[in-house]
Amino acid sequence: MSNKKKLLIIGGTGYLGQHLLQSFSESRKPLDLSIAFTHHSSPPPQLLLRSLPNATAFQVDLQTGQGFDSITHTFGQPDVVINCAALSIPRVCETNPSVAMSVNIPSSLVTWLSSFTESNTLLIHLSTDQVYEGTKSFYKEDNETFPVNVYGKSKVAAEEYISTNWSNFVILRSSIIFGPQTISPVTKSLPIQWMDSVLGKGQETEFFHDEYRCPVYVKDVVNIIQILTDRCFSDGKKMGLILNVGGPDRLSRVQMAETVARVRGYNTSLIKPVSASSIDRGVKSPSDISMDISKMIQTLDFKPTCFEDGVKLTIDSMT
Repeated sequence: MSNKKKLLIIGGTGYLGQHLLQSFSESRKPLDLSIAFTHHSSPPPQLLLRSLPNATAFQVDLQTGQGFDSITHTFGQPDVVINCAALSIPRVCETNPSVAMSVNIPSSLVTWLSSFTESNTLLIHLSTDQVYEGTKSFYKEDNETFPVNVYGKSKVAAEEYISTNWSNFVILRSSIIFGPQTISPVTKSLPIQWMDSVLGKGQETEFFHDEYRCPVYVKDVVNIIQILTDRCFSDGKKMGLILNVGGPDRLSRVQMAETVARVRGYNTSLIKPVSASSIDRGVKSPSDISMDISKMIQTLDFKPTCFEDGVKLTIDSMT
């Protein structure tokens, strides 16, 4: 009987999903780990498929659950599922609340996992710092969740659904994720690359000075998930954890841009501080959702990358 473990990444063609696929494929021998991923678009990027020949792709619709049966028949029950799929643009969620709820609450995924005789799969679910209201600094995991927009509300509902309906889970409340581009470039704007682009062209650009986040380096998120996966593979104990996943620095967009300018040698006078309240983005945004990450550091014995070092690593990947 094979001891080969099975890992499934939901939303494997997205930004974090591709970084996870690449890391797990490079760090594990194919004999030790079977890797599969889902995509909603059809077909997945050829560049990604060519780069990861040992990963199996499945088309799945999270709203209907269509496609999960194919995974059952072809791949079987995964030992670990990492759910990266989400409708994550707050403005889009605000205009399509029913779609946001149906995609972001993983009811079809949990229903599928429940179809297996042994309900021991570890579900690692990506949530967001936007579950917090944003009226103070350094939120802890046990602080009340009080989101100010539909995106945050859909993520709180997802957390509640998982914790009620699945016993073996880790919920990761992630801040802004930044880092290098993916194997198959994603279409969404990446924060450091965008800042580098506008400042590198000498364009005066407005940045918010009064919204605070704890941006986290993408490879830190990958490493955190690998630590959790290894724990599951080694001892199989059920977890039931909620962790803030942010970087060690509480920063405004102005401070982020100033760091990029400093690393690249750009003129910081191009950075024009403005208040977040001065611009209508079509959705309410929390002011300060910086997070206390001490529980993550202690639980996982993990030291996150500071923002400036993450920026340097990101810039290095672009040259």
